[in-house]
Amino acid sequence: MQLGIRTIRQTPLKTIIKSYLEYIFTGTILSIIKKTGLYFAQKEFCRAAIDEHADLSIFKEKLSAVVIAGLILITISYIIGIPAVFIIGGIAAWLKNPTFGVIGIPLIYGLSWLLLMLGLYLAGPKYGKAFSRWAVRVILEKILGDEAKTIRSLPQEGSKSDTTKN
Repeated sequence: MQLGIRTIRQTPLKTIIKSYLEYIFTGTILSIIKKTGLYFAQKEFCRAAIDEHADLSIFKEKLSAVVIAGLILITISYIIGIPAVFIIGGIAAWLKNPTFGVIGIPLIYGLSWLLLMLGLYLAGPKYGKAFSRWAVRVILEKILGDEAKTIRSLPQEGSKSDTTKN
């Protein structure tokens, strides 16, 4: 006998997941992502990337020796980064000498970071900027869709193109 207890119809898990995903991709979260995309699309760097239809054609050029040296340093920094930390930590534990680990781990990790920074400097900001511009353009076009084309034609508030020349 049920005394005032309503029976609740159980909803299948598939229906719950489907409704939750619809809420995420059509509701509040999508609105926040789109507003954020609109905000960044009005920034000069992003607008220029969309206006100029930034691409990765710079990577088709032949690399100079300095750029190749920078890429090699970046690769070496990744090779000695975390693996060297584990190796030095293991050696310190095997020798039962924590001082070896306390001094050696920060030194080798710092060295890997120095190699990474030097490699990035040598590889050149030209390639990093080209990749960043392309990534910004692609991401904003995915988020905004056709709105990205209209944003690129609008001048940014307070930009030089808004002011009149005397």
